[in-house]
Amino acid sequence: MTTTVSPELVEAVRVRLARAGVEPSAAQVAVALRAERSVYGDAEILAVARALCADLIGAGPLEPLLAEPDVTDVLVNGPREVWVDDGRGLRRTSTAFTDDGAVRRLAQRLAAAAGRRLDDASPYVDARLAGGVRLHAVLPPIASGGTCVSLRLPPRRTFTLPDLVAAGTVPPPAVPVLTSLVARRRAFLVTGGTGTGKTTLLSALLSLADPGERLLLVEDSAELRPLHPHVVRLESRPANLEGAGGVGLRDLVRQALRMRPDRVVVGEVRGAEVVDLLAALNTGHEGGCGTLHANTAADVPPRLEALGCAAGLSREAVHSQLAAALDVVVHLARDRRDGRRRVAEVCLLSRTPSGLVQAVPALTFDADGHPHHGPGYEALADLPPS
Repeated sequence: MTTTVSPELVEAVRVRLARAGVEPSAAQVAVALRAERSVYGDAEILAVARALCADLIGAGPLEPLLAEPDVTDVLVNGPREVWVDDGRGLRRTSTAFTDDGAVRRLAQRLAAAAGRRLDDASPYVDARLAGGVRLHAVLPPIASGGTCVSLRLPPRRTFTLPDLVAAGTVPPPAVPVLTSLVARRRAFLVTGGTGTGKTTLLSALLSLADPGERLLLVEDSAELRPLHPHVVRLESRPANLEGAGGVGLRDLVRQALRMRPDRVVVGEVRGAEVVDLLAALNTGHEGGCGTLHANTAADVPPRLEALGCAAGLSREAVHSQLAAALDVVVHLARDRRDGRRRVAEVCLLSRTPSGLVQAVPALTFDADGHPHHGPGYEALADLPPS
């Protein structure tokens, strides 16, 4: 039986518990309910307590969505719109909040749990919650339609390469190519748009690394979960409210190089850390890899160029280091028909006579997973071990 709790009762119990300074346990909720002259049996009191705990200290109406095994993203666009992505594209749910104040309270409570501030003076927040959930929230009037909350859930489990083949993410003809990349210790990037499964695929590939290797994972939020016996994780830390104490990815890449890595892995290359990663891959650290946001594989060299130039390198220096550091791009896309994530192309990074690096298609896969050889296929097949 599902017990419905009215917003008025929740607010009344919230006020009583706050005034008493007690936790919302079943016993304390029962006392507060009796004080409100509400008569419930034991089973109903427990149900009400669970609902109140979700509203007072959990994710409120979002709790059932976060508990669904296939959900990777929960998106709140004001009090009346809650969307989820469960691997088949975005879909709107029937979940709703009573008003924008309820969404705002939830966002502020989650931000506070992460040690961050969210109010009119700081109307947006980007933080990591306990358990690895990534939180982003924006308050009105910046979000004109109401408070927006975005929750990205970490993977519930690590998918192996056979799992991804069975799910249709990796076409069977791509398996020997991807396996060879890892076995030969080639440096590569997994690229794609938001939510295309870059981290999932990279975790599966890292699980193929030799058990005798030491993997140094550098991430903003610990999302990579390779099935490997020797993994060391370094995680960035945001600055505190006074702006001090922050540790960025670039700092962590430098530290990782001093920790005797066999492979340096950057969970997401998106800033100045690209300089240190390219330098590391040019100084004997073979087999390095990471993920990068890019619309197509052809956009990867210009994207890295922009990041490197913003960090102080010249265009020529970026392409010189890129040509020597990275070998392959594995690009993921989402099928527009059903939202399925899949490997779309594998490209070889090659230097042109002008000195610039370009992505040369080696294998492309259509929506049904059928491979098509590109001009870079023979060179990809002949890549020697590092």
